[in-house]
Amino acid sequence: MEETTQIAAQVTELAYALDTFYFLVMGAFVMWMAAGFTMLESGLVRAKNTAEILTKNVGLYSIACIMFMLAGYTIMYPSDASNLFLQFGDGWLSADDNSAEAVLASGGETYYSNLSDFFFQVVFVATAMSIVSGAVAERMKLWSFFAFAVVLTAFIYPIQGFWNWGGGFLTESFGYFDFAGSGTVHLCGAAAALAGVLVLGPRKGKYGPAGQVNAIPGANLPLAALGTLILWLGWFGFNGGSELKVSDVGEANAVALVFVNTNMAAAGGLVFALLLSRFWFGKADLTMALNGALAGLVAITADPLSPTPVLATVIGAIGGLIVVASIVSLDKLKIDDPVGAISVHGVVGIWGVLAVLLSNGEAGFVGQFVGILSIFAWTFGVSLIVWFALKATVGIRVSEEEEYEGVDIGECGLEAYPEFTSAE
Repeated sequence: MEETTQIAAQVTELAYALDTFYFLVMGAFVMWMAAGFTMLESGLVRAKNTAEILTKNVGLYSIACIMFMLAGYTIMYPSDASNLFLQFGDGWLSADDNSAEAVLASGGETYYSNLSDFFFQVVFVATAMSIVSGAVAERMKLWSFFAFAVVLTAFIYPIQGFWNWGGGFLTESFGYFDFAGSGTVHLCGAAAALAGVLVLGPRKGKYGPAGQVNAIPGANLPLAALGTLILWLGWFGFNGGSELKVSDVGEANAVALVFVNTNMAAAGGLVFALLLSRFWFGKADLTMALNGALAGLVAITADPLSPTPVLATVIGAIGGLIVVASIVSLDKLKIDDPVGAISVHGVVGIWGVLAVLLSNGEAGFVGQFVGILSIFAWTFGVSLIVWFALKATVGIRVSEEEEYEGVDIGECGLEAYPEFTSAE
């Protein structure tokens, strides 16, 4: 009997170690998405604004980590956090993190380190803030952006995250289903971005007096393509890690399906965005293709486990069609989003939440609709207040002269490509 118990404890410890390691590696994949956003955005802005957007991305990631540790994690997961990160020594570890016996006593409910859970969650909140960065590019003050990042990562994101993943009313009362965050992460980030863009206004020269839309090409499309591929890779961690464990046959098979569906949705989104751009504009638009891949990834994120690979491809393809139409439509409404973030993460995020209904019998329309409405209303409304408060106090937009010269010099005091500057 004692030998059997010892073997069971060893098996439990092995499973615990495997699941914790898997969780950490998937979190590292999601962290690498910060590089993807950085490369994508820096490729889609003009050369004179590159250094500032690089600074924003590395800065927002660091701010997100600190603020989620100090406040966000406790707000989002009050039953798990217990002010864990304000303690020292063994206070960093819960009882479940200290022994196989504690894990066995939990009835199998705890199968990875709480610290690995914090790491995985913190890279998610950084992803939501990264969405805002691209949408407000080329005309926003750097430190005003960082101030908003503090509020979003410590307060706005965690509250609506609690409603879904922390045991809040969306899941408990309405049965809202959002596996890895088409709504909780992507719609949240896009709603905050939309509020910022509306308060900030469009870039100078983007829209003509007669209503025409003037293209402002990015400086480095190879970098944008690389950024998209990095995001594509990171998304396997985003969706795959959300399965939470991999140490038994059923969960291992589920993770494999999540990986396949995530990949197929991205492929479907890219191909159909490319086809629509060819039909609509007469050219194969690379930027639309890249956004199509990201749209497919956002669309499948709400439920990458229930669909078949064929249906996942269709869900991604519809996301790719939607994002092209949305980018064009927002431009007609004079909503200036240099990288298409609001369309990719917001409009397609809504589609992703609703697409759950195509294959998941546990989800219902009312629950999904209430989830969309709640996340958007909360994030957009509070973000709008914060943006207006920043505008009234420290200001959020650089001067016309700084915008003309490029925010790199005005905000960072350097240029990303100094060798390309013409000699005086």
